Amino acid sequence: MSTPVARVGTVPASASASAPDADRVPVGRVYRFELVKLVSQWRIRLLVLACWTAPGLFVAAVAEQGTLPSDTLFGRWMHATGWAGPLVVLGFAGSWALPLLTSVVAGDVFAVEDRLGTWRHLLMTVRSPRRIFAGKATASVTVIVLLVAGLAASSTVGGLAAVGNEPLVGVDGHLLTPSDAAGRVLLAWACALAPTLALAAIGLLGSVLLGRSPMGLLVPALAAVAMQLAQMLPLPVALRLALPGYAFVSWDGLFAAPARLDELLVAVAVSLLWAAVATALAHRVFVRRDFTTGHEDGGGRRALAYGVLPPAGLLALAFGALAVATPSTGSGISQAKVQQSVATVFAHLYRLQTEQLHRPAVTEAGLRVSAACERGDGQVDPEGPGNDWRCVVTWHLPGTDAPGTAVYQLDVGADGRLVADGDGPKDVNGYFLVHTPGGDAPNPLWQFDGRIELLPSATNATGPTNATDPMSSKNPTNPTKG
Repeated sequence: MSTPVARVGTVPASASASAPDADRVPVGRVYRFELVKLVSQWRIRLLVLACWTAPGLFVAAVAEQGTLPSDTLFGRWMHATGWAGPLVVLGFAGSWALPLLTSVVAGDVFAVEDRLGTWRHLLMTVRSPRRIFAGKATASVTVIVLLVAGLAASSTVGGLAAVGNEPLVGVDGHLLTPSDAAGRVLLAWACALAPTLALAAIGLLGSVLLGRSPMGLLVPALAAVAMQLAQMLPLPVALRLALPGYAFVSWDGLFAAPARLDELLVAVAVSLLWAAVATALAHRVFVRRDFTTGHEDGGGRRALAYGVLPPAGLLALAFGALAVATPSTGSGISQAKVQQSVATVFAHLYRLQTEQLHRPAVTEAGLRVSAACERGDGQVDPEGPGNDWRCVVTWHLPGTDAPGTAVYQLDVGADGRLVADGDGPKDVNGYFLVHTPGGDAPNPLWQFDGRIELLPSATNATGPTNATDPMSSKNPTNPTKG
């Protein structure tokens, strides 16, 4: 063993990387070794245990409570179906849990060797920086996928065990069968893997650049917080989609009929592009490193050259490409889109309320629902996000001449999510319970969530049809009519 020690200890990594392949450890063995190192850490074992148990216990506990997390998408349906639980957990995980998990795993996978001073010993054994990088990167991704799978599986089992395999109300108010809901929940978690991998790649880059500095652990979490703050701002749609974390928001398009996939597909593609670029940068920095010094902390110039300028350039390039490909330089929230979304959700949920009350069945087409929405009592331009939206919904029951009306106060988020709060009449949407033949039940029309498609599409580019267009002369809306 004396000969390889002397050779590796006195020559740079570039020289050892040129050794014959026969002297190098296969990537598969490096991967297994790094995977064992990761799962042997007590903090990783605790994370695996928590991810595979805590979400299920949380969902089951919430299902037994009298109050629900109604401020979370699908939270108000956790008493109705077990499929709402994993979606509530997914919303929380995308904001907090997944960034922290990637920080602990990927943000420390290289820095730990600097702190322990084991690079020269590892390089002496493997004899290839490229294979070391591949083994560490794939091992960290494996652990992250295992953690994500635990979150999805545990929350699903907890929801189904506590509530049952019942239909799920989609983001546009229509009912999904249990089998359809199961497939879409699984697909939503699979889509969330794309931004998770992007954060993991950013963590790898931070771990390589910052060396033994503990700041490497914070890079994915700080990036996620910055992206969350950006999503709250009234940014252009193209810039919003150019950020790698938008897939944490756009998965709810899977739960509409038909599914709204434009934003989700773009967000997933952008996230994978970020993951590829950040991984390539981390690989380049790592294989060019001089290991003969025993350790190398990240320098300011190198951090700027690889950790700041390329991501900024990628963001500008993605923004420019999306701005050219689609007319999406505005907020993407218009009066016509808000009206169309509110009318669509109300029509679906009115049918659900009709079934609850055992009234004669109606159809969305027969109801001819329309909505007239404005901001700030008509004093504000009806465009963009805000909590000062007000809508008057009008519908027609078959066989009756007088239309029904209901009022909603709206909070429209910059990401396109809207929350409608019923403001009367009481027997329609003014109270959180309805009196059914089987007893009191939650009123689906009291409060509901909706989703505005920010990108222009064939359905919203031309506005709603006359059947749902409150501005049409064939279907006037009188806000004062009761």
